[in-house]
Amino acid sequence: MRRVLVVGVSGSGKSTLARRLAAALAVPHVELDALHHGPGWVPRPAFAADVDAATSAPAWVVDGNYSAVQDLVWSRADAVVWLDPPRWLAEWRLIRRTAARLLLRRDLWNGNRERWRDVPRADHPIRWSWRKHAVYRARYAERFATETRERVRVRLRSRSEVEAWFASVVDTP
Repeated sequence: MRRVLVVGVSGSGKSTLARRLAAALAVPHVELDALHHGPGWVPRPAFAADVDAATSAPAWVVDGNYSAVQDLVWSRADAVVWLDPPRWLAEWRLIRRTAARLLLRRDLWNGNRERWRDVPRADHPIRWSWRKHAVYRARYAERFATETRERVRVRLRSRSEVEAWFASVVDTP
């Protein structure tokens, strides 16, 4: 397992797990949000090319769900980890994360910060995740069920499942 893709709805814990896993495996962590969002939240024109370059490497852990590069990243991954927590848990994590980013004015990608005025917008991650949770669950369930390529496919639904799986991967020589 040298090329790992971590997918799931916003708030599922993708970046947290991907960062930990990349450190444990001593491979690069590629956060698709960091490659996608340019200054002022404008999508970067080089996004697909940057993802192509990053996933051409022999080892990596990628987190994200961007449809523009989904087929590319899936085709190169030798393992796909689907984080599928209950909707309430993903939402709680998003609310907590958003509040921390807003109150602490944390810089995100390319100088961007979350803004109070954006929270009510329909495309804010809190509202987007609420609407898309069932869609992503159905999409990944279908893909996992119908995929014929030999690769590790793991669906993790709780923190205890994530921790048990992580320990099994890290403990494997």
